[in-house]
Amino acid sequence: MAAAKKAVLGPLVGAVDQGTSSTRFLVFNSKTAELLSHHQVEIKQEFPREGWVEQDPKEILQSVYECIEKTCEKLGQLNIDISNIKAIGVSNQRETTVVWDKLTGEPLYNAVVWLDLRTQSTVENLSKRIPGNNNFVKSKTGLPLSTYFSAVKLRWLLDNVRKVQKAVEENRALFGTIDSWLIWSLTGGVNGGVHCTDVTNASRTMLFNIHSLEWDKELCEFFGIPMEILPNVRSSSEIYGLMKAGALEGVPISGCLGDQSAALVGQMCFQDGQAKNTYGTGCFLLCNTGHKCVFSEHGLLTTVAYKLGRDKPVYYALEGSVAIAGAVIRWLRDNLGIIKSSEEIEKLAKEVGTSYGCYFVPAFSGLYAPYWEPSARGIICGLTQFTNKCHIAFAALEAVCFQTREILDAMNRDCGIPLSHLQVDGGMTSNKILMQLQADILYIPVVKPSMPETTALGAAMAAGAAEGVGVWSLEPEDLSAVTMERFEPQINAEESEIRYSTWKKAVMKSMGWVTTQSPESGDPSIFCSLPLGFFIVSSMVMLIGARYISGIP
Repeated sequence: MAAAKKAVLGPLVGAVDQGTSSTRFLVFNSKTAELLSHHQVEIKQEFPREGWVEQDPKEILQSVYECIEKTCEKLGQLNIDISNIKAIGVSNQRETTVVWDKLTGEPLYNAVVWLDLRTQSTVENLSKRIPGNNNFVKSKTGLPLSTYFSAVKLRWLLDNVRKVQKAVEENRALFGTIDSWLIWSLTGGVNGGVHCTDVTNASRTMLFNIHSLEWDKELCEFFGIPMEILPNVRSSSEIYGLMKAGALEGVPISGCLGDQSAALVGQMCFQDGQAKNTYGTGCFLLCNTGHKCVFSEHGLLTTVAYKLGRDKPVYYALEGSVAIAGAVIRWLRDNLGIIKSSEEIEKLAKEVGTSYGCYFVPAFSGLYAPYWEPSARGIICGLTQFTNKCHIAFAALEAVCFQTREILDAMNRDCGIPLSHLQVDGGMTSNKILMQLQADILYIPVVKPSMPETTALGAAMAAGAAEGVGVWSLEPEDLSAVTMERFEPQINAEESEIRYSTWKKAVMKSMGWVTTQSPESGDPSIFCSLPLGFFIVSSMVMLIGARYISGIP
């Protein structure tokens, strides 16, 4: 007990880390950045139709309260006084869209998750209205028109959900990404809750002008979004309001960053050219480009990195987004049942040490960067009678690494200066086989901080540094040195290139599966509606048939 007391040398800062798969609350020492305690709750995802992904906003909110209470209990057991918690930061899954009733506090529909594909025909219809010689959407937002971003999800809700339409007509509706829903609820909800977002989350809605840092009237008119339902846009580090309930009532919420921006801050990537890759449900590589917007020629996004204070300058980033990373492990667990827990995949992959020519393209939600190809679907190819679940597990891990390589290549071409190493974070980085594979496939060292919770750390840093809180210094000389684990490439460059070029061949084969997609009408194409298992079995049947015909025993 004395040791635990002794460890707390300075004020504490809490961070809500609300991700696609789980919610966590973590508490850090603001002087040393040491993680003192945390609690995690897994979040359910619902798949009402092919390509649809939803979550219950009330379950998400309840999970935040539960994580805060449980973490405070754990701190009490460590003899740490929770009155030392001086601020709370919020980090969140981005693009996920919530519309709720400001009079009752009730969500008007489930949260439409960033991975959701129901808006494909909405995107196709909108894209016909963008002049070929003036893509004003991309020039204002830095984003390609895609199912990924919030504006098209919100457009779908306005077109298809009567409760949402009626609430908008009666001036009862509020829109927000998960950060807005949480901050509004935690600061009082119907009793004076603060309806706001920060520049990083706003920049992912496709309604925000990343140059003027304001909601854009022309974009709102293009998408048909009423501006009065949008949250106020604030910096990533300032006091938004106070907690109105629970163990931390009265504590200011003073930091807000989309999860990938939070990880960039948590990795201390404050210099132009510094980059990090986060391995969560998806995979996100961000490179700080300083005060200038760099527009990609190779399929990357231009986004707001952070703005750490009302009077502080805005920083931008280039981002490569991969839809499916950790989600493929969850799919192997929940859909195929070849592992019982996410940790088990490392053991399976270790058993074989190779995919034995098996390649897995997990394009469950189409392909994001650098292709932006919604017609793609997941495939497993290169199967033989020798292939077993261990090879598929290994191929799934390799898929995460190959997707990262594609983004890194695009980033190197856009920036002109190849990265000499890759800083990594996120839940999947505890998998040592994955980290070694990543170093081998990139053919550069992969560097992992000993404390991998950099997303939560970034949110805590922003909250602690806010004006009026001032317990966390972001001056370079005051930032705690972080110990790193380093993974060096262990294969030769030629082998790395062969594996990568075979992967690219598999990616080409994953495209064009969905020839006519209209999930909004509940009538996805035959390809879209067939389970991935169908293609696996079909591939094996065709393979065995071909061997038989050619006389191979």
